Amino acid sequence: MFLFLSKLLPLFLYPLGLACLLLLVALILLLWRKPRLATVPIALALIVLLVGSNAWVSDWLVRSLEYQNLPQTELPKADAIVVLGGCTKAGVPPRPWVDVADEGDRVLHAANLYKAGKAPKIIVSGGRVDWEGDNFTPESEDMAILLEAMGVPKTAIVQEPTSRNTRENAVNTKQIMEAQNIRRILLVTSALHMPRSLAIFKKLGMDATPAQTDYWVAEGDRQEFSDSPQALTLSLLPETERLRMTTRALKEYVGIVVYWLRGWV
Repeated sequence: MFLFLSKLLPLFLYPLGLACLLLLVALILLLWRKPRLATVPIALALIVLLVGSNAWVSDWLVRSLEYQNLPQTELPKADAIVVLGGCTKAGVPPRPWVDVADEGDRVLHAANLYKAGKAPKIIVSGGRVDWEGDNFTPESEDMAILLEAMGVPKTAIVQEPTSRNTRENAVNTKQIMEAQNIRRILLVTSALHMPRSLAIFKKLGMDATPAQTDYWVAEGDRQEFSDSPQALTLSLLPETERLRMTTRALKEYVGIVVYWLRGWV
């Protein structure tokens, strides 16, 4: 139940869900023939959508998370590389094979670290939530398939197929580490997801070094907003991709707060 509520309730805190909630309130007020009062939630919904899809806001929120664990030096060697799930789509019809999600850089980065000799094995951590369907393979299996296709030997891959969230990723991975006498790990996940993930792993006493990837905002990706009137104008106009970036960043902040309240970070 916690897993379901943790996915459901925050939806109404994110820009799109909050705007829909405000518009629903406005509709009720209109049905009650109170048009003047209805203008307030309508105006608030518009503000929420405009702010949430603004480039200045989305970039600032994403940077505030992604740039917390920038590598200062070359990554050290470790006993294992741990890759967190949430980066693949099950290979069910009409997909011809396992699909890579936006976060698929995690698997690519892990394979590169392995080939660079950073660790002798890779732990892939990720299951499937109950409502995704019984015919879906665990995400750990999907990641293992991709790693093997990139030249990582099957004997170097350890699967953790039961976790459904980041907390379970960490708890289950710790059990594998203790069973296999693994002490130091390189933790691979998206840069946006790293602050919460790293805090959870360290809270459980694991010696984890962040090896983040999948940056949404990088230096030089976008012309500075102040460089020209055209760039400034476009940065202020609503765009669905920016709304998505804002939502993802807010999701991480909500997750950090919830996990802190539960004593997980």
